[in-house]
Amino acid sequence: MEPNQELNTPTFRLAVAQFEEAADRLGLDRNLRERLKLPQRTLIVSVPVRMDDGTVKVFMGYRVQHDTALGPSKGGIRFHPGVSLGEVAALAMWMTWKCALVGLPYGGAKGGIRVAPETLSRGELQRLTRRYTAEIAPLIGPEKDIPAPDVGTNAQIMAWMMDTYSQQAGYAVPGVVTGKPLAIGGSLGREEATGRGVVDVIMEAVRHLGLEMSTVTAAIQGFGNVGMHTARILHEGGAKVIAVSDAKGGVFNGGGLDIPTLRARYQHHARPLHECGVGEFISNEDLLKLECTILIPAALSEQITEKNAGKVRCRILAEGANGPTTLEADRILEEKGVFIIPDILANSGGVIVSYFEWVQDVQKYFWKEPDIRGRLHEIITAAFWRTIEFSKARKVGMRMAALMSGIDKIAQAHLARGLYP
Repeated sequence: MEPNQELNTPTFRLAVAQFEEAADRLGLDRNLRERLKLPQRTLIVSVPVRMDDGTVKVFMGYRVQHDTALGPSKGGIRFHPGVSLGEVAALAMWMTWKCALVGLPYGGAKGGIRVAPETLSRGELQRLTRRYTAEIAPLIGPEKDIPAPDVGTNAQIMAWMMDTYSQQAGYAVPGVVTGKPLAIGGSLGREEATGRGVVDVIMEAVRHLGLEMSTVTAAIQGFGNVGMHTARILHEGGAKVIAVSDAKGGVFNGGGLDIPTLRARYQHHARPLHECGVGEFISNEDLLKLECTILIPAALSEQITEKNAGKVRCRILAEGANGPTTLEADRILEEKGVFIIPDILANSGGVIVSYFEWVQDVQKYFWKEPDIRGRLHEIITAAFWRTIEFSKARKVGMRMAALMSGIDKIAQAHLARGLYP
């Protein structure tokens, strides 16, 4: 079965190509391949919204559940002009492998709306979110599919989703989404979770390669939730963050940026990074070519390609974003000796702490922040070392080791459950 035209996007083709290569190495049964290559369930919805001027505008929305063999599906909701069925399906597939890799009882899902959220008023954004939630409500629920924040969404969006679902249920259902505000069942440590997880695995990689954090330099593409917290925690850990960027460009200082000052000005004055008065301007393209110990793409997918991979000059590539490196670029980086911490491992801190939030909501018992940080560290570092051992045993790179490990766990679950009917 070949993907239909709507699925046939560059991001989906990348996810399938990665899967096929891992499946070849695993010797995966052909019938099982066909089941895992395409999503289990997809929903495309039109989302009509009454705008502030009285007109009605219709947006396209999606929710994709890739696999539910291990439990309910889990994955973020993104609001972005580039959202498509193919992109969402690819992200859902990566979520499946990610959850399996780190040992969570979830399958992968993803959703989104094709919209530029910054162009909407708060009222329009709320009406868009609530109508979208109502449209996908038959698919979601604490035991079925649990959304979370992603690109262009945040805790407030999750609060509106939780409230809309709860209004339909007739009672509060905090476990229907994660990444919520603390006031309605959110978890301590959730906002920083992805960035903290990225740093946790970076520190293990630094130790593995015999380096010292005090000598480490880092460049980060992206200064949203993931990039900002990664920069902050690396800075606090003694590393020199020499460059960070947002969509409009970034800033560079070879001696290390003043991250606390930069973060404060960026957040409180709502100005582009290069206008914050910290460091020299650098383009996103040039940031990826900087000589540094650690390069962290934490923005959008397909940023490192065969066109620029040869100019990448890092020792460690830690993928904070989903799918930032193409297959062709992967091969070039491996030939250059770059140690890759793949996305499904590096950025899994978000879904790990989302899992903690879901558990707390279901149990109606909430943990302290040190407990959450400790459990996150335990799970993600154990997954890192399992991936290292798998890589050595199978003589494959870290990305292939992570993919093969996650895919094999899902395959074993399917084989045990069998085919219905």
